[in-house]
Amino acid sequence: MPASRTDAYIADFAEFVRASPSSYHAAEEVARRLEAAGFDRLDERDDWPTGGGRRVVVRDGAVIAWVASEGADGTTPFRVLGAHTDSPSFKLKPRPSSNSEGLLQAGVEVYGGPLLNSWLDRELELAGRIVTDDGAAHLVRTAPMLRIPQLAIHLDREVNKGLTLDKQRHMQPIWGTGSEGDILGVLAASAGVAADRVVGHDVLVADTQAPARFGLDDALFASGRMDNLSSVYAGLVALLAAPSDAAHVSVLAAFDHEELGSESRSGASGPFLDDVLVRIGAGLGAGDIERRRAYAASWIVSSDAGHAVHPNYPDRHDPANRPVLGGGPLLKLNANQRYASDAEGTGFWASVCRQAGVATQPFVSNNSIPCGTTIGPLSATRLGIRTVDVGVPLLSMHSSRELAHVDDLVALGAAVTAFFAG
Repeated sequence: MPASRTDAYIADFAEFVRASPSSYHAAEEVARRLEAAGFDRLDERDDWPTGGGRRVVVRDGAVIAWVASEGADGTTPFRVLGAHTDSPSFKLKPRPSSNSEGLLQAGVEVYGGPLLNSWLDRELELAGRIVTDDGAAHLVRTAPMLRIPQLAIHLDREVNKGLTLDKQRHMQPIWGTGSEGDILGVLAASAGVAADRVVGHDVLVADTQAPARFGLDDALFASGRMDNLSSVYAGLVALLAAPSDAAHVSVLAAFDHEELGSESRSGASGPFLDDVLVRIGAGLGAGDIERRRAYAASWIVSSDAGHAVHPNYPDRHDPANRPVLGGGPLLKLNANQRYASDAEGTGFWASVCRQAGVATQPFVSNNSIPCGTTIGPLSATRLGIRTVDVGVPLLSMHSSRELAHVDDLVALGAAVTAFFAG
């Protein structure tokens, strides 16, 4: 890729990550950028316009947006880029304010599967949403205000032989001194509401260190939440460039709660995508049979980060399939359908990458180390749409700060743009 294109993509991606410390912020940032580009924001409670158009709808921490041509009808197929907005972290518990040994602490619960040690000794913020007694939801985020301090080596001389962290005892952040402090009051103040009006909260911990390029030729990129904001951003860039006269409806579907298994109203196992596709189809004149015909001709590209070979742990990877940083986006395969890719999807993804002029590389797990799963099999099961699983290769996945190659990030954006271009 030309250096100027890479520089612009990476710089804007870094800004997108910084604007998206929680799934709720990520969904709103996608919607904000699309609205600024002329997309119409819809409310699920309203009647939706019929015919073609460029539209976006947000449900909690998830967002779906699409571009449909004026010539689209009820049998027009969909091309869906599926991703997720959430990342492993820690979530505030009810009654989160406590104190111990002269320090204020925040009560948190582990969210998903974070690498616990990566969260130690980092300046952290709180971000998410609070709900007030009138039912209104307010986005909130703080400046850096928390830290999970590690025990000094002088008090645990064997720590370098193996660090064991108890999720309850060792992972509660500190955020001040003394015995009086109300962390929900701080969040309420950041939203400009009275603390006694807060009746609910979905607030998570986020790392505050800015994304950074480094290494030889500035080719490496470190950031929090690249699993899976790398895919959300690629889909956003591609949808902004999607042609308005394509022979399909281009759709970005960024779900919440993937790190928890996707079983929620805004997760991939929930009804959100089907709800939206049904309403898009109805606006294009589709009945039940026409919608099924459209689904049969459609594709979902499920994009979620995967593993590059770790040079310090090469035995943890398949001996024949060795994806590397800088080698291009992954095609993710699994015999047990933990990923939805099959031979047909493999050929389709290869054609998309050829059209985009980017390389791709296969990922398959070592048989002794079972892989995780993605929204791909869930979406394919719910909708019956052909699905292929892809994503950028990372090191340090589920760390508070993950590692990618800038060329892979840009290449994923180019491939998704080609996918929407048809």
